[in-house]
Amino acid sequence: MDFNDNREEAALRARVRAWIAENAAEYEGLPPAKTPEEYVARQRGWQKKKYGGGYAGITWPKKFGGQGRAPMEAIIFSQEESRSAAPTGLYDIGLGMCIPTVFTHGSPDVIQRFVRRALEGDEIWCQLFSEPSAGSDLAGIRAKAVRDGTDWIVNGQKVWTTNAHLCDYGIIITRTDAGAPKHKGLTMFIVDMHAEGVECRPLKQMSGASDFNEVFFDDVRIPDAWRLGAEGEGWQVALTTLMNERLAVGGKPRNSPDWSMLMRVAAITETARGPAVHQADVRERIAQAYINDRGVALTQQRALSALSQGKTPGPEQSIAKLVVARQMQEISRFALDLSESAGFLTGEDGSDLARLQDSYFWAAGLRIAGGTDEILRNIIAERVLGLPGDLRPPKDTPFNEVQPL
Repeated sequence: MDFNDNREEAALRARVRAWIAENAAEYEGLPPAKTPEEYVARQRGWQKKKYGGGYAGITWPKKFGGQGRAPMEAIIFSQEESRSAAPTGLYDIGLGMCIPTVFTHGSPDVIQRFVRRALEGDEIWCQLFSEPSAGSDLAGIRAKAVRDGTDWIVNGQKVWTTNAHLCDYGIIITRTDAGAPKHKGLTMFIVDMHAEGVECRPLKQMSGASDFNEVFFDDVRIPDAWRLGAEGEGWQVALTTLMNERLAVGGKPRNSPDWSMLMRVAAITETARGPAVHQADVRERIAQAYINDRGVALTQQRALSALSQGKTPGPEQSIAKLVVARQMQEISRFALDLSESAGFLTGEDGSDLARLQDSYFWAAGLRIAGGTDEILRNIIAERVLGLPGDLRPPKDTPFNEVQPL
């Protein structure tokens, strides 16, 4: 495992750091956006700067408007960007998951229409996969698409769709043949989020934010030209999206708490037995947080080393995502417990307390997004440890005949 940049990577990091320092200076010290319109405007402005500077779509093929460069270059840019005040997040799903699926499985006309506009920041995308009745079983979705001439008519519901209320387009997986086995009767489409019959309902979260949505489709027409992949082959198309999703959501979220934040809170917290940081049980929790943080960092460094050497990281990356989400929740909960009544008061923007509160509320969702803890444990057990597979229905059973286990 290599912990250091090689000469070329170090030179690239210096150039990226200088570019970001110059171009993100206007965002330093800005308060959080007060309206959705302001939030979108900031994010769009930064995306357009990245596109103009040659830092958008770093790994994408040049024929799709990308830079055609190595994954390590994208990682270096992302690392430096995360250390700045640049507004990020809104385009992560679209450019990290949706558009790579579009240019992998879309027709030439579809690619020409959508890809570059998304990369330039003109159009924002979401992923419409999860459903209330399917849970983590993506192949169990029930949203239905029926062929009508050169169009498809879609009816159904999706849920936990991040930023759907702010998006222009999305990719949606539907069931087009209920008589086929559950993995065979699926088809993927592009959908206009402003089309007649599409209704987004933001879900109120514990934090007061509304990042997630439930989305309803009532006789929504989608042209067959917007189909991604062959009819009935939506599962194979979805695997492209899911593979990119693991890269997009598998890392540590920006500004998430770590062991050092827990240390700072413990150092300023007085208890009946003196400073909390002097107590053995508190020190034990800090030590465990440090061990977990280092374990995640080393696992991710292993993946970076593989990418730097032109190799592909393995399924052990699921370990990092599993630990990161739980770690966020545990650190935040323990720190807020230490703070006693102060933990219930809204912290000032940017303070440790505010970051801990945000982390505590968000961590529960992170343990679902991009694969639940249970799904990740199955991946680790089956693909890393080689344990027997989980009990599943026979793969050749028609979907409309599948019985609950």
